[in-house]
Amino acid sequence: MIETSEHTASYYAASSNWQTDYPKLQGEISVDIAVVGGGFTGISTALRLIENGYKVAIVEANRISWGASGRNGGQLIDGFVMDLDKFEKKVGKAGADIAYQMGIESRDVVLERIEKYSIDCDLRFGFLDVAMNQGDIDEFHEWIEDKDKKNYPHKMEFIPKEKLQEHIGSERYIAGVVNYGNGHLHPLNLCIGEARAITEQGGLIFEQSKVIKVKHGAKPQVITKEGVINAKKVVLAGNAYLGKTEPKLAGSVIPAGSYIIATEPLSEDLANELLPSNMAVCDQRVGLDYFRLSADRRMLFGGLCNYSGRHPRSITGVLKPKMERAFPQLKKAKIDYEWGGYIGISMNRIPQMGRIENNTYYIQGYSGHGVAPTHIAGNVIADAIMGDTERFDVFDKVWHLKLPGGLWFANPALALGMMYHRIRELLA
Repeated sequence: MIETSEHTASYYAASSNWQTDYPKLQGEISVDIAVVGGGFTGISTALRLIENGYKVAIVEANRISWGASGRNGGQLIDGFVMDLDKFEKKVGKAGADIAYQMGIESRDVVLERIEKYSIDCDLRFGFLDVAMNQGDIDEFHEWIEDKDKKNYPHKMEFIPKEKLQEHIGSERYIAGVVNYGNGHLHPLNLCIGEARAITEQGGLIFEQSKVIKVKHGAKPQVITKEGVINAKKVVLAGNAYLGKTEPKLAGSVIPAGSYIIATEPLSEDLANELLPSNMAVCDQRVGLDYFRLSADRRMLFGGLCNYSGRHPRSITGVLKPKMERAFPQLKKAKIDYEWGGYIGISMNRIPQMGRIENNTYYIQGYSGHGVAPTHIAGNVIADAIMGDTERFDVFDKVWHLKLPGGLWFANPALALGMMYHRIRELLA
C-alpha cells in the first residue's frame, strides 16, 4: 500500500460529498490558536474554539481527514476509556466518573455537530456486539447490568441465538447485544463537513503543509517549509501520524495498521439477508472483525489489526476469507476497494492528554476507538485553553509508558503481546 499526500484509494474517498482544496501555508500569519493535524481531534478542537470567538488556524500535512479519521470503520461508539476500573486506580473515583461522563457525551457531540451544521454523512443508529463463546455472553450480561446501575441513557438489549437472525444473517455467532444509541456513519464526509463549518465561521485551514518544527515558549510558532504560524497556544493532534514532529512525544503511541475491504453494491435482498436491521457489528476478539453496510449497500468489512508496523501485501487476500467465514453468501462478491492506515495505540489503552511547556496541548492514543472520543477530546482541549481544566487535568496526571528503543522495538514487542492474547483466545 503506497501512501501519497492525497487520500488513500478508499470507498470513503470515492464517495465523498466534496473534495477539499485548501491552500498551502505560505508566509507568516498570527492567530490565537494553531492546530497541527486535520483529523477529528484537530477539527473538533478548532470548531469549539471558533464557536467561542477564537481565531484558529489548522495546518495539515496532506488533506483534511487524510489519516485514521477518514479511513476508519465508521462506527459511532460512545465511551472514552476502555477499562474504567483500571483508570479509577490511577485517578480515583471522581476522575473515573468524569471519564465515564465524557464517554456518554462523546457520541452526543457528534450528533449535535451533524444537526447544527446539516452534515450529510449517512448516519444510522444501532450497534450489535456479537458473541462467539459463552464467555462473551457472560460479559454481555455484565455490560447490561453495569449500564443499568449507572442509568445509561440508551436502550441495551440482549439478543439470544434464536433471535439473532433478526439482525445478522450469519451462523458464526451465538448471541449478541444491541446498543440502540450507537451506530455508524461515513467518517470522511463527517470530518469534511465539520471543516467546512470552521471555514464558514472564519477559521483558516491549510493543507499540503507539513509541520517541520513546533517552537514552544511564551510565543509559540508552528513552522512549515513555506510558512510560519504565530500563536498564543498550539494543539498537537497528529496522533499516529505525528511522527517525530514533536520529539517529546515520539514513541508515546505506537502506530498499528487497521484495514478494510468494500464489496461491490449488493442487491437489496442480499443486503437485507446479511444485516436486516442495518446495524454496525463487531465481535469480541483481540484480533476482531467489524463490519457494516454502506449507504449504497456495500459490505464494509474490517479487521486485520497489524501491530508489526508493516502493511500486508494484499489486504483483500487476508480480509476476504474472513468476510466469507462470517458470510458465505459473499463468496462471489467482487471487492471494489481495499485500504488501511495507522491507528495510534497507547500501551495502557488510555488516551494521552497533556501539555508541553504550558502553551502546547496534545491528545493522542485512542487505540482504535476514535470517532466519538476524538470529538469529546477536542472539546476538553478547547475548554482547557478557555480556562476550564477540570476534565483535562484528570488525564494530564496519568503517567504513560514509553517503550525503550523507539518504534523498531515497540512495534515487534506489541505484536508479540497481541499474538499471546490471540493464542489464548484460540485455546479457550
